[in-house]
Amino acid sequence: MISSDVIRGYNDTMILFLLLEEPSYGYEISRKIREISEGRYVIKETTLYSAFSRLEKNGYIESFYSDETTEKKRTYYRITREGLEYYREKCEEWYLTRSVIDLFVRDRKED
Repeated sequence: MISSDVIRGYNDTMILFLLLEEPSYGYEISRKIREISEGRYVIKETTLYSAFSRLEKNGYIESFYSDETTEKKRTYYRITREGLEYYREKCEEWYLTRSVIDLFVRDRKED
């Protein structure tokens, strides 16, 4: 499993990536993160909803209620134009971060 401390700065990137194709809701986003990461990262519910709150406050996502006819209305999230720009910035930041960290990480075969 990946430490949440290591990946914390990229939760926004993962969430925005999942919203690029279509709106989604918390549990589904959490499930997809776990699935795509092959179980190596499981986002905590509090972390996920803190990210939703921060992203919405900054105008990167917007929330809306589903039209489903269930007892409990589901809150969905969709990416905004500003969110798409922020996602692109975070991707560029990741490429730069990775290139720097790669300078300090040895291939295990070299040890």
